[in-house]
Amino acid sequence: MNDKERRALGEEKIKDVYAGDIVVPPEGYAFSDIMLKQLFAELWTRETLSMRDKRLLLLGIIAEKGEAATFKVQVKASIKRGEMTPEEARELLLFIAQYAGYPRAASMLAPLEEAIAEARKTQPEQ
Repeated sequence: MNDKERRALGEEKIKDVYAGDIVVPPEGYAFSDIMLKQLFAELWTRETLSMRDKRLLLLGIIAEKGEAATFKVQVKASIKRGEMTPEEARELLLFIAQYAGYPRAASMLAPLEEAIAEARKTQPEQ
């Protein structure tokens, strides 16, 4: 696969991973070009781990690092894509608290609830 094809695959995959909520960065900036060609075209497309498995792992890492804004984006995408329910997201944070610590997990509570509310707005009424 050439660079142009890898970039196109990366663009397609980033839209999928983030349920259409992320604007694809324009071509020409090395950081985002490499991210699309490697992280999204090569890693996120691998099938050994499911999308849900990758997302759960990523959420744990992000929470432990205290990256609340990124945690919110990932939770929202996960709910929108049907990878987990709001109840599972809350349970995940409870589990994370035991390993990453309560202060760190507590800083994820508001972003978690915001992500759930935002994801629900985009889902059809049930």
